Amino acid sequence: QVQLVESGGGWVQTGDSLRLSCAASGSTFDNYHMGWFRQAPGKERDFVAVMSGSGRRTYYADSVKGRFTISRDNAKNTVYLQMNSLKPEDTAVYYCAAVDAINYDYKRQTDYSYWGQGTQVTVSS
Repeated sequence: QVQLVESGGGWVQTGDSLRLSCAASGSTFDNYHMGWFRQAPGKERDFVAVMSGSGRRTYYADSVKGRFTISRDNAKNTVYLQMNSLKPEDTAVYYCAAVDAINYDYKRQTDYSYWGQGTQVTVSS
């Protein structure tokens, strides 16, 4: 199994940047596809970004394309979400998640086996 711990959230102004980190332990990190999801107050948890275990493939929600970048450092067992040009609409609890399946739907949350506890991102105008 994998344990995931997010960090890096905080309070920022519109247009600012944050980098979230998700540290993994307990298994072979580079075998896992890693995703980021977020849940805004009163809303469902939605897909944000995903990177394949190899790092060769990434996908982003339309709402964050061009602003957010997912990356991973397998030597540190860590996946990152660089968030630029933040908007109030980005305010949410951000979660990282892991899946080791070959066949999976990167947007379907039930396909992910492991989840972190979340980190709060608040963007004020």
